[in-house]
Amino acid sequence: MPGWERLSTTPLLARYQGVLGEPRASEVLDRLDASLDWQQPSLRLYGREHPIPRRQVWMGEPEACYRYSGRDFMPVAWDPEILAIRDRIATLLAAQGLEVTFNSVLLNRYADGHERMGWHSDDEPELGQDPIVGAVTLGAERPLRFRWKHGAGEPFNVWLPHDSLLLMGPGCQTLLQHALLPRRIPGLRISLTFRQIHWPAGNVGGISAPGDRAPTES
Repeated sequence: MPGWERLSTTPLLARYQGVLGEPRASEVLDRLDASLDWQQPSLRLYGREHPIPRRQVWMGEPEACYRYSGRDFMPVAWDPEILAIRDRIATLLAAQGLEVTFNSVLLNRYADGHERMGWHSDDEPELGQDPIVGAVTLGAERPLRFRWKHGAGEPFNVWLPHDSLLLMGPGCQTLLQHALLPRRIPGLRISLTFRQIHWPAGNVGGISAPGDRAPTES
């Protein structure tokens, strides 16, 4: 993959540096931090309410809604800047023969290294079979930790620098789990995880929240 760093072939895992370029990447980070309506929902797990350990925005097409932990999460309308990032990613992936139409994005805001995301796979039914996920990092560099679901190998880290794109291609969600674990790393990080939702959340029941399936993981 010219211009890419291939991290794994089976499953396909690759990283691209310089998605937006500077100074645009830093400008986008500052604008998203200041202008989006960041939320910190609480999810009911084992009979108790637990606020998620980060802030988030769910954005996309009107039909691209999630249902998890008994709640419907309706997307807010696309921000023009984020639409441009989505189109940039689509161009990068198409050049590698991967045609995907992202109709939604989950933005997560981590104020510092203490805020986190627990172990999960992006394998909700709405995402379809063998989904392709593109994750852009803006801000502080942190490692995304991966582990094999069936003991196929050792856990490993993928460091995600500012202005990078991580491609999680076919097989990633079937074979691997990932987490953003707490680290003593200062600085704001915003991730934009682009996905394709295949049907409304209203047709799906009993879905657990990605990365929030147990209090110890959230």
